[in-house]
Amino acid sequence: MRMYDIIEKKRDGGALTDKEIAFFVNGYVAGDIPDYQASALLMAIYLRGMDQDETLSLTMRMLHSGDVVDLSSLGGVTVDKHSTGGVGDKTSLAVVPLLAAMDPGHVFVAKMSGRGLGHTGGTLDKLESIPGLSTQVERDDFLRIVREHGGAIISQTGNLVPADKLIYALRDVTATVGSIPLIASSIMSKKLASGSDCILLDVKVGSGAFMKTVPQAVELAQTMVTIGRGAGRRVRALVTNMDRPLGRAIGNSLEVIEVARMLQGRGPADLEHECLMLAGELMEMTGRMGAAAARDRARELIENGGAFDKLCEIVRAQGGDPAYLRDTALFEAAPIQHRVLAPCDGYICRIDTEQVGIASAQLGAGRLAKGDAIDYSAGIELLANYGDPVRCGQPVAILHTSREDLLVQALATFNAALTFGTDEPPAEPLLFASVDESGATYPSRRDAE
Repeated sequence: MRMYDIIEKKRDGGALTDKEIAFFVNGYVAGDIPDYQASALLMAIYLRGMDQDETLSLTMRMLHSGDVVDLSSLGGVTVDKHSTGGVGDKTSLAVVPLLAAMDPGHVFVAKMSGRGLGHTGGTLDKLESIPGLSTQVERDDFLRIVREHGGAIISQTGNLVPADKLIYALRDVTATVGSIPLIASSIMSKKLASGSDCILLDVKVGSGAFMKTVPQAVELAQTMVTIGRGAGRRVRALVTNMDRPLGRAIGNSLEVIEVARMLQGRGPADLEHECLMLAGELMEMTGRMGAAAARDRARELIENGGAFDKLCEIVRAQGGDPAYLRDTALFEAAPIQHRVLAPCDGYICRIDTEQVGIASAQLGAGRLAKGDAIDYSAGIELLANYGDPVRCGQPVAILHTSREDLLVQALATFNAALTFGTDEPPAEPLLFASVDESGATYPSRRDAE
């Protein structure tokens, strides 16, 4: 078998066999296939696509290129949640303790997360803004924490899916990132390797997401759900709105503070709504509770403090100091806090959410390149969001940073991201579609808001 023939076959629109895909994945990981041939195949896949069998085969071959986590020793049902990336999306920080507190000893949340890059924030960076907390946890300790406390959020351990690391790095520099088969196989190989029985995918769509249109996002969701079914896992997807930031906080410690407040019943309504929706879907997938009952139970856990106490418990188990959650004033505040004022009376009628995320990164809250350091105190506090009425001179945001030079660039980016108008913009749903093995369903406007 020759790599030349595989490239030629896909270039001409042929479907690759499992053996041909295995030859490529195994050979590239082993260093036997050069970057230029791997790049050629990735471009051919980008242009010609892959059918369901090819995409499943690519996912499974990537999955088995390294370690696979075994969670069977936990004894109950294991669940995981993955977001395709957004701005202000801190739902994992809330959903993990909600699920861990909802059905102790029966449902376990063994979550491996990633870091932020570009305009999207990373769950690990947010967690590590809590002093003392470690996301670098050995496999045995990870299982122990999940078993004893119901959940944990850590970075990938061991040698999980090395093929994805290599292939993604190549896609990133060869303009082949935006291919649904390649995106789906990348996400699902990592989620399947993490070992959970039930996987809920939060597929973001809009100006702050990688998927810009609902049909694109639904296609990606359906592809990933099909892969999950082929791999014998329970997988669902929700297509949710990222045409506006989620919640009011963007940036690491700012988002942790917002989650702590939300789990004490003092958070923004859109964030709480989405967290309850995700928790309900995940619990229903376990078969332990229906979605509506799970949402009601999650509300109770917020009202009685059970979810917040569980977050503190998990943070302590990972070496963090929960005192920062109980008294968020302990977090170090950015020395520069610049208020952005509305230029006129009216409404915020559009937010370019990707540009808001970039502005947050420019302030120091994210990485514009992989080696960039994180300023945990930096970020953006939205005082008004999409659709809110404003008066001329009213503060609509506070930009947090440690450096004046960063503020100048970020302020220009942020100001350009907001559009003000005199007419109230139409309300937008938080949920556009739900996808499971039977296909996609589109909720009514009332159910989606």
